[in-house]
Amino acid sequence: MTTKAKVIATTIDCDDPRALAAFYAEVLGMPVQVAEDEYAAVGDGTWNLYFARLPERKPVAWPSDDKQFHIDLRVPDVEQAVQDYLALGATKPEFQPGVTDGNVGWIVMQDPAGHVFCVCPEQSGS
Repeated sequence: MTTKAKVIATTIDCDDPRALAAFYAEVLGMPVQVAEDEYAAVGDGTWNLYFARLPERKPVAWPSDDKQFHIDLRVPDVEQAVQDYLALGATKPEFQPGVTDGNVGWIVMQDPAGHVFCVCPEQSGS
């Protein structure tokens, strides 16, 4: 039998952990747990998002096969969330695979450090 593991956190490499933690604290509504030069974290007691300083890290262009991961975020109002996140320092790339014939399925954004994340609408009935 394989030993079962429990996910406690996801760690994102970036050049400024404090700044990225502050961004995601606002986006996720979670408190900053730790904010140091080399390491920062936001979390809610069950799930944590960590940020580790890696000054040489270079953001990938979008779209790109070099993207290694992304976070999907569910929000009640996609258009409002996009505006809020832009105001916090995120960017919205031109290429949007979740928009078809003007209908928004989801919006691809990049956080201030260039990591891709998707802003997704609530599912009907949720």
